[in-house]
Amino acid sequence: MNTIFYGVLASSLAGLATTLGAIPLFIIRNPTRAVLDFMLGTSAGIMLAATIFSLLIPAMDVGGITITVIGFLAGAIFLNYMEKFIPHYHVEKGYEGPPSRLRKVWLFVFAITLHNFPEGLAVGVSFGGDQVQNGVSLAIAIGLQNIPEGLAVAAALISEGKSIWYATGITFLSGIVEPIGGLLGASIVSIMLPLYPFFLSFAAGAMFFIISDEIIPETHRGGHERLATFGIILGFVVMLILDNALG
Repeated sequence: MNTIFYGVLASSLAGLATTLGAIPLFIIRNPTRAVLDFMLGTSAGIMLAATIFSLLIPAMDVGGITITVIGFLAGAIFLNYMEKFIPHYHVEKGYEGPPSRLRKVWLFVFAITLHNFPEGLAVGVSFGGDQVQNGVSLAIAIGLQNIPEGLAVAAALISEGKSIWYATGITFLSGIVEPIGGLLGASIVSIMLPLYPFFLSFAAGAMFFIISDEIIPETHRGGHERLATFGIILGFVVMLILDNALG
């Protein structure tokens, strides 16, 4: 039970970091596209490094290459089908998924949920496998990358005419799904410990899909590709240093 509790707590704190990203917008209402692309690039770099160092490598260490590859592919395929079958709305890409009569705000929340659920799952799985140190490192990484992601989401909503309070509320809602993923991941692994390496790599595949399919392309649409690339590099280096510092 302790591992489940800590998994939910850590994923909750990481999810709340999304809301922190909206706070600077109370002072600077309209950050430039270049700033947003750089921040999102940094988020992608942190996420990419966490996928490798905190998920894939531990999965291989515990379960070997075969189960790691199977889990990684399963996670990516799962996210691919979720993107196809769940109606959702991206500010840049627009509407995706089957036809729906849901309000636009809920479609937007669903889009963010597709991003955040695998992150909560990853943190929960780490704690469920009784890898507390790895779980803490991963939760810190996801919390850090959620801050610029929350900034970008809130800024996009404000650019569509929404109030700062409305945008902040949406970023808060988007973070709630992470402890749900944390609870699910920690519970499953605590009950079925042999599945630990599979779910680590499953979460890695889902996160990798998001990085490649959503975040990086979004940073390259505004004409700031080089700046966004250095943001990715910076984020990767930050996570590399963090992972080394936490052992």
